[in-house]
Amino acid sequence: MNISVMSLVHTNYFLFNDNETGEKRCKLVLTQSDRDTLSAIIENKPVPEECSENLVNNFEYFQDNMARGDIDLDAIWRGISKLVMVDISLDADSDRPQVIFESLNSTGLELSKTDLIRNYLLMDLRPDMQEEIYADFWRPMEKMFERDPREFDEFMKNYLTVRKRQIPTIRDMYPTFKEYARGQLAKKSIKELVADIHHLAKFYALLAFEDEQDGKLNQRIRNINALKNHTAYPFLLEIYADYDGGRISRDSILEMFEMVESYTFRRAVCEIPTNSHNLTFAGLVDRMGNDKRVERLKAAFLQMSGYRRFPTDKEFEARLAIKDVYNTVHIRKHLFDRLENHGRKERVNVDDYTLEHVMPQNDNLSEEWKDMLGPDWKDVHEECLHMVGNLTLTGYNSELSDRPFLEKRDMAGGFADSPLRLNADLAGLGRWGRPEILERGRSLAKKASEVWGYPDPPPGILETHTAKMGEDDDDDPEYEEAGPAPQFESQLARASVQVQSNTDMLMSQIRQRFSCVEEVYSRWLMLYVRKPTERKTLFALLWCGKNTANVAFRIDPDAFEASENVRKVAGWFFPAGTERRISLTADTAPEIMANLEHAHNATLRALDIRRVR
Repeated sequence: MNISVMSLVHTNYFLFNDNETGEKRCKLVLTQSDRDTLSAIIENKPVPEECSENLVNNFEYFQDNMARGDIDLDAIWRGISKLVMVDISLDADSDRPQVIFESLNSTGLELSKTDLIRNYLLMDLRPDMQEEIYADFWRPMEKMFERDPREFDEFMKNYLTVRKRQIPTIRDMYPTFKEYARGQLAKKSIKELVADIHHLAKFYALLAFEDEQDGKLNQRIRNINALKNHTAYPFLLEIYADYDGGRISRDSILEMFEMVESYTFRRAVCEIPTNSHNLTFAGLVDRMGNDKRVERLKAAFLQMSGYRRFPTDKEFEARLAIKDVYNTVHIRKHLFDRLENHGRKERVNVDDYTLEHVMPQNDNLSEEWKDMLGPDWKDVHEECLHMVGNLTLTGYNSELSDRPFLEKRDMAGGFADSPLRLNADLAGLGRWGRPEILERGRSLAKKASEVWGYPDPPPGILETHTAKMGEDDDDDPEYEEAGPAPQFESQLARASVQVQSNTDMLMSQIRQRFSCVEEVYSRWLMLYVRKPTERKTLFALLWCGKNTANVAFRIDPDAFEASENVRKVAGWFFPAGTERRISLTADTAPEIMANLEHAHNATLRALDIRRVR
């Protein structure tokens, strides 16, 4: 077919009903978001300002290709000829449009869950009612989620979680919604149901896209989103709705959002498995009651134990002070952002800075650094390199590089020249080694426990707030299935084949010899003689780097006989004078097992002595 023949084809056959006006004039009517754009294109009129970009882009693609003159029009015609138009007439009294639609769609491209839900709700309505509900409620929701339509499906999942108190999977969301809607439509109209969906959608969009106009509240939302804790959204939606309805104050919603952030962040630092988060947050609203919501939330958090617990200041600070923060990528930026900006009225944009290791990452440390760190510099470098105490923010990362500490402190752009609060403590130090790293780590961890606070309900609220979320047993199957936190495993995965082999061999022997309790604590695998897992029941621990693995263990100074392989260190895992370390190799493995036998017995004796006293 050539152009002259195409030009003779009457547009009335393909595009218009020339004898009709308004919507009936168009042969093809799309949904409201695309309708005006299509009409403008086929009528050769300017497209609306808020146009459908996909329609415009597709039209321009064909238009540009055809304008070049090297396109095969016969091929285009053959393609158009393969299109099949189906016109189905239904009897309003006996046919069910939604059932027919689902049957036809089951063999085609899968629609989004919200498309299916929209059709389920609107298809059986009179055209005028369809148009009203779509224009008043559904179309505004589509516009809310235009930036990322996938969030519309996520919202519907959260909506069902809020309304049904159950958490559907994305796969089961449509049948779950139909079941829910049938129950609701027995007592309310479709318009009321869609209005309720629209009501919560407003708050979800504010959360997901951080569009809240209240700057302080929007910052709380950003803080929560920085931790990627979307499992909290059902709870946040209900709190948002209460705030919008005047049932809680602005101060209350700010404090409640802040508690959610603290709960999430503390648990991330303490490496508590997150697979219970969705159930925890989904059930929180039922524990709030209708008054004293902030106090009741604090009490609810404090009543959680085991794998749902809100880590105390002691646990949180101890873990953060020695945690491998640098390789905990999902929290490190948020950690330094909040530490630097806490209490500031003029925020510092941490995106303008990079993370700096005060003691350099370079394995080939300069002689100046080796002298400053001391004779056990290798141990200090391996153990302390990525701790929070050894990290800071700078805009002069390349200039600081691997320079000695005093040069990093005093040079232009160095720590003493920095406007950042995080560098103020570095500016006054004359040396940098293990004691300084640990002390700064403890100081930052103490500040972090103020930033991410622990609940402090008024006296008496715990006694009156007695609702339970269910048994919080440490042996809960869900907790056990979560397995150890990935920190130690990720360290081991990055180690050499020889280190992995030696570690696996040693752990196999330990498990055969001792009935001990294993627990991952940051990048260390801790070994306890029994539960509860606390410092006094710890007898040894294992950690590894790329080319080395080390074991630290407790000794009885009066009974221990050292060898040249065993190092006496200041340490911090065991009481002063009772910590020893040894590198793990195939040759030292038998000696390590003998040392662990001593450590196990020494720990049990210490516990028995304490019991007698």
